[in-house]
Amino acid sequence: MTPLDAAYAAMERDGADDADRLRFYEVLADGEFFLLLQEEAAGTDIKPRIFPLDSGPVVLIFDQEERMAEFSGGIAPYAALPGRVIAQVLAGQGVGLGVNLGVAPSQMILPPEALEWLSGVLDAEPEAVEALPESFHAPASLPATLTSGLESKLARSGGLAQCALLAGVTYRGGRRGHMLAFVDAAPGAEPALTRAAGEALAFSGIDMGEIDVTFLLTSDPATLSMARVARRFDMPRPEAAQPSAPKPPGMDPDRPPKLR
Repeated sequence: MTPLDAAYAAMERDGADDADRLRFYEVLADGEFFLLLQEEAAGTDIKPRIFPLDSGPVVLIFDQEERMAEFSGGIAPYAALPGRVIAQVLAGQGVGLGVNLGVAPSQMILPPEALEWLSGVLDAEPEAVEALPESFHAPASLPATLTSGLESKLARSGGLAQCALLAGVTYRGGRRGHMLAFVDAAPGAEPALTRAAGEALAFSGIDMGEIDVTFLLTSDPATLSMARVARRFDMPRPEAAQPSAPKPPGMDPDRPPKLR
Protein backbone atom coordinates (compact mmCIF):
# COMPACT_ATOMS: atom_id res chain seq x y z
CA MET A 1 0.00 0.00 0.00
CA THR A 2 1.65 3.18 -1.18
CA PRO A 3 0.62 6.74 -0.21
CA LEU A 4 -1.14 7.04 -3.56
CA ASP A 5 -3.01 3.74 -2.97
CA ALA A 6 -4.16 5.01 0.42
CA ALA A 7 -5.28 8.37 -0.95
CA TYR A 8 -7.13 6.67 -3.81
CA ALA A 9 -8.89 4.27 -1.43
CA ALA A 10 -10.00 7.19 0.76
CA MET A 11 -11.31 9.02 -2.30
CA GLU A 12 -13.28 5.98 -3.50
CA ARG A 13 -14.77 4.88 -0.17
CA ASP A 14 -18.42 5.36 0.71
CA GLY A 15 -18.92 8.77 2.24
CA ALA A 16 -15.86 10.32 0.61
CA ASP A 17 -16.04 14.08 0.21
CA ASP A 18 -14.23 16.85 -1.62
CA ALA A 19 -11.46 16.87 0.98
CA ASP A 20 -10.65 13.23 0.18
CA ARG A 21 -10.55 13.96 -3.54
CA LEU A 22 -8.34 16.98 -3.02
CA ARG A 23 -6.02 14.91 -0.83
CA PHE A 24 -5.57 12.44 -3.68
CA TYR A 25 -4.56 15.23 -6.05
CA GLU A 26 -2.17 16.62 -3.45
CA VAL A 27 -0.44 13.24 -3.11
CA LEU A 28 -0.29 13.01 -6.89
CA ALA A 29 1.29 16.46 -7.15
CA ASP A 30 3.83 15.94 -4.37
CA GLY A 31 4.93 12.40 -5.23
CA GLU A 32 7.65 11.15 -7.55
CA PHE A 33 6.51 9.02 -10.47
CA PHE A 34 8.00 6.96 -13.24
CA LEU A 35 6.88 8.22 -16.64
CA LEU A 36 7.00 5.58 -19.36
CA LEU A 37 9.00 6.79 -22.37
CA GLN A 38 9.02 5.79 -25.99
CA GLU A 39 12.81 5.77 -26.06
CA GLU A 40 15.72 6.52 -23.78
CA ALA A 41 15.97 10.19 -22.84
CA ALA A 42 18.46 12.35 -24.72
CA GLY A 43 19.72 14.78 -22.08
CA THR A 44 16.71 16.72 -20.82
CA ASP A 45 14.62 15.87 -23.90
CA ILE A 46 12.11 13.13 -23.11
CA LYS A 47 9.48 11.58 -25.35
CA PRO A 48 6.63 9.96 -23.40
CA ARG A 49 5.07 6.82 -24.81
CA ILE A 50 1.54 7.72 -25.88
CA PHE A 51 -1.21 5.11 -25.81
CA PRO A 52 -4.19 5.79 -28.14
CA LEU A 53 -7.22 4.67 -26.10
CA ASP A 54 -10.85 4.95 -27.15
CA SER A 55 -11.27 7.80 -24.67
CA GLY A 56 -8.26 9.64 -26.09
CA PRO A 57 -4.46 9.52 -25.92
CA VAL A 58 -2.80 8.97 -22.53
CA VAL A 59 0.69 8.75 -21.12
CA LEU A 60 1.40 6.40 -18.25
CA ILE A 61 3.00 6.91 -14.85
CA PHE A 62 3.65 4.54 -11.95
CA ASP A 63 4.44 5.27 -8.33
CA GLN A 64 6.89 2.37 -8.08
CA GLU A 65 9.53 1.21 -10.51
CA GLU A 66 8.44 -2.39 -9.85
CA ARG A 67 4.90 -1.57 -10.95
CA MET A 68 6.18 0.00 -14.15
CA ALA A 69 8.28 -3.09 -14.85
CA GLU A 70 5.27 -5.34 -14.19
CA PHE A 71 3.18 -3.37 -16.68
CA SER A 72 5.96 -3.30 -19.28
CA GLY A 73 6.98 -6.91 -18.83
CA GLY A 74 10.57 -5.97 -18.08
CA ILE A 75 12.96 -3.08 -18.45
CA ALA A 76 11.55 0.01 -20.15
CA PRO A 77 12.81 3.55 -20.70
CA TYR A 78 11.44 6.02 -18.17
CA ALA A 79 11.93 9.40 -16.54
CA ALA A 80 11.48 9.90 -12.78
CA LEU A 81 9.57 13.14 -12.28
CA PRO A 82 7.50 14.92 -9.61
CA GLY A 83 3.79 14.59 -10.26
CA ARG A 84 3.41 18.38 -10.37
CA VAL A 85 5.90 18.64 -13.22
CA ILE A 86 4.09 15.97 -15.21
CA ALA A 87 0.72 17.67 -14.72
CA GLN A 88 2.05 21.11 -15.63
CA VAL A 89 3.84 19.90 -18.75
CA LEU A 90 0.86 17.90 -20.02
CA ALA A 91 -1.79 20.53 -19.23
CA GLY A 92 -3.36 21.98 -22.35
CA GLN A 93 -2.04 19.27 -24.68
CA GLY A 94 -5.24 17.20 -24.81
CA VAL A 95 -3.50 14.16 -23.30
CA GLY A 96 -4.82 12.16 -20.36
CA LEU A 97 -2.76 10.55 -17.61
CA GLY A 98 -2.94 6.85 -16.82
CA VAL A 99 -1.89 6.09 -13.24
CA ASN A 100 -0.71 2.61 -12.21
CA LEU A 101 -2.84 0.98 -14.92
CA GLY A 102 -3.30 -2.75 -14.45
CA VAL A 103 -0.83 -3.09 -11.57
CA ALA A 104 -2.28 -1.41 -8.47
CA PRO A 105 -5.54 -0.68 -6.66
CA SER A 106 -4.96 3.01 -7.42
CA GLN A 107 -5.23 2.52 -11.19
CA MET A 108 -7.15 5.28 -12.91
CA ILE A 109 -7.14 7.58 -15.92
CA LEU A 110 -7.20 11.32 -15.38
CA PRO A 111 -8.73 13.19 -18.33
CA PRO A 112 -7.02 16.26 -19.81
CA GLU A 113 -9.47 18.52 -17.95
CA ALA A 114 -8.27 17.16 -14.60
CA LEU A 115 -4.65 17.88 -15.49
CA GLU A 116 -5.54 21.42 -16.51
CA TRP A 117 -7.36 21.95 -13.20
CA LEU A 118 -4.43 20.56 -11.19
CA SER A 119 -1.95 22.66 -13.13
CA GLY A 120 -4.07 25.74 -12.46
CA VAL A 121 -4.00 25.05 -8.71
CA LEU A 122 -0.23 24.59 -8.76
CA ASP A 123 0.35 27.71 -10.89
CA ALA A 124 -1.90 30.01 -8.86
CA GLU A 125 -0.19 33.30 -8.03
CA PRO A 126 -0.82 35.04 -4.69
CA GLU A 127 -2.20 38.57 -4.61
CA ALA A 128 0.04 41.17 -2.98
CA VAL A 129 -1.73 43.34 -0.40
CA GLU A 130 -0.70 45.86 2.24
CA ALA A 131 -2.34 45.93 5.67
CA LEU A 132 -1.26 46.93 9.15
CA PRO A 133 -1.87 44.34 11.90
CA GLU A 134 -3.11 45.77 15.18
CA SER A 135 -3.34 42.60 17.26
CA PHE A 136 -2.88 38.86 17.11
CA HIS A 137 -4.95 36.15 18.71
CA ALA A 138 -5.03 32.38 18.79
CA PRO A 139 -6.10 30.94 15.45
CA ALA A 140 -9.65 29.72 15.12
CA SER A 141 -10.26 26.01 15.48
CA LEU A 142 -8.29 24.75 12.51
CA PRO A 143 -9.47 21.74 10.49
CA ALA A 144 -7.08 18.79 10.57
CA THR A 145 -6.88 18.84 6.77
CA LEU A 146 -5.30 22.29 6.89
CA THR A 147 -2.89 21.72 9.78
CA SER A 148 -1.74 18.37 8.40
CA GLY A 149 -1.40 19.90 4.96
CA LEU A 150 0.74 22.72 6.31
CA GLU A 151 2.85 20.32 8.36
CA SER A 152 3.46 18.17 5.28
CA LYS A 153 4.26 21.08 2.96
CA LEU A 154 6.50 22.86 5.43
CA ALA A 155 8.34 19.68 6.37
CA ARG A 156 9.43 19.42 2.73
CA SER A 157 10.56 23.05 2.94
CA GLY A 158 12.85 22.48 5.90
CA GLY A 159 15.78 24.88 5.98
CA LEU A 160 14.01 27.58 3.97
CA ALA A 161 12.95 29.28 7.22
CA GLN A 162 13.44 28.77 10.94
CA CYS A 163 9.74 28.20 11.57
CA ALA A 164 6.27 29.34 10.59
CA LEU A 165 3.69 30.92 12.91
CA LEU A 166 -0.05 30.76 12.23
CA ALA A 167 -2.24 33.17 14.19
CA GLY A 168 -5.47 35.06 13.97
CA VAL A 169 -5.00 38.72 13.14
CA THR A 170 -7.00 41.94 13.36
CA TYR A 171 -5.94 44.68 10.97
CA ARG A 172 -6.34 48.42 11.22
CA GLY A 173 -9.85 49.13 10.00
CA GLY A 174 -11.30 46.03 11.69
CA ARG A 175 -10.67 43.32 9.11
CA ARG A 176 -9.95 39.96 10.73
CA GLY A 177 -8.30 36.91 9.26
CA HIS A 178 -5.39 34.51 9.64
CA MET A 179 -1.72 35.20 9.07
CA LEU A 180 1.07 32.71 8.41
CA ALA A 181 4.46 34.26 9.15
CA PHE A 182 7.71 32.65 8.08
CA VAL A 183 10.50 33.57 10.47
CA ASP A 184 14.06 34.13 9.24
CA ALA A 185 13.42 32.89 5.72
CA ALA A 186 16.42 32.13 3.56
CA PRO A 187 17.15 34.73 0.86
CA GLY A 188 15.08 34.05 -2.24
CA ALA A 189 12.86 31.46 -0.53
CA GLU A 190 9.78 33.69 -0.34
CA PRO A 191 8.08 32.53 -3.57
CA ALA A 192 8.49 28.82 -2.74
CA LEU A 193 7.19 29.27 0.81
CA THR A 194 4.24 31.36 -0.33
CA ARG A 195 3.37 28.72 -2.92
CA ALA A 196 3.58 25.94 -0.31
CA ALA A 197 1.16 27.80 1.96
CA GLY A 198 -1.23 28.45 -0.91
CA GLU A 199 -1.24 24.81 -1.96
CA ALA A 200 -1.89 23.65 1.62
CA LEU A 201 -4.97 25.88 1.71
CA ALA A 202 -6.13 24.93 -1.80
CA PHE A 203 -5.89 21.19 -1.10
CA SER A 204 -7.39 21.36 2.39
CA GLY A 205 -10.96 21.24 1.09
CA ILE A 206 -12.17 23.95 3.44
CA ASP A 207 -13.42 27.46 2.88
CA MET A 208 -11.34 29.75 5.07
CA GLY A 209 -11.35 32.53 2.51
CA GLU A 210 -7.65 33.27 2.59
CA ILE A 211 -4.52 33.18 4.67
CA ASP A 212 -2.19 36.16 4.58
CA VAL A 213 1.49 35.22 4.30
CA THR A 214 4.27 37.45 5.55
CA PHE A 215 7.97 37.19 6.35
CA LEU A 216 9.48 38.28 9.66
CA LEU A 217 12.79 38.24 11.47
CA THR A 218 13.26 36.87 14.97
CA SER A 219 14.06 40.41 16.11
CA ASP A 220 10.80 41.91 14.77
CA PRO A 221 8.33 42.96 17.51
CA ALA A 222 5.50 41.27 15.59
CA THR A 223 7.30 37.93 15.83
CA LEU A 224 7.19 37.96 19.62
CA SER A 225 3.55 39.06 19.62
CA MET A 226 2.55 36.28 17.24
CA ALA A 227 4.59 33.63 19.04
CA ARG A 228 2.57 34.14 22.22
CA VAL A 229 -0.66 32.97 20.59
CA ALA A 230 0.29 31.24 17.33
CA ARG A 231 0.39 27.65 16.21
CA ARG A 232 4.08 26.99 15.49
CA PHE A 233 5.43 24.84 12.67
CA ASP A 234 9.13 24.06 13.05
CA MET A 235 11.11 23.76 9.83
CA PRO A 236 14.42 22.06 10.71
CA ARG A 237 17.06 21.87 8.03
CA PRO A 238 17.27 18.33 6.61
CA GLU A 239 20.43 16.36 7.17
CA ALA A 240 22.93 16.68 4.37
CA ALA A 241 22.55 13.83 1.92
CA GLN A 242 25.50 11.76 0.83
CA PRO A 243 26.77 12.38 -2.71
CA SER A 244 24.72 10.35 -5.14
CA ALA A 245 24.82 9.25 -8.73
CA PRO A 246 23.73 11.70 -11.46
CA LYS A 247 20.02 12.44 -11.34
CA PRO A 248 17.71 10.71 -13.82
CA PRO A 249 16.33 12.83 -16.65
CA GLY A 250 14.05 15.56 -15.39
CA MET A 251 14.99 15.42 -11.70
CA ASP A 252 17.52 18.28 -11.78
CA PRO A 253 15.54 21.48 -10.98
CA ASP A 254 18.11 23.50 -12.92
CA ARG A 255 17.50 21.41 -16.03
CA PRO A 256 13.73 20.84 -16.36
CA PRO A 257 12.54 18.18 -18.79
CA LYS A 258 11.56 18.97 -22.35
CA LEU A 259 8.78 16.78 -23.68
CA ARG A 260 8.82 16.29 -27.42
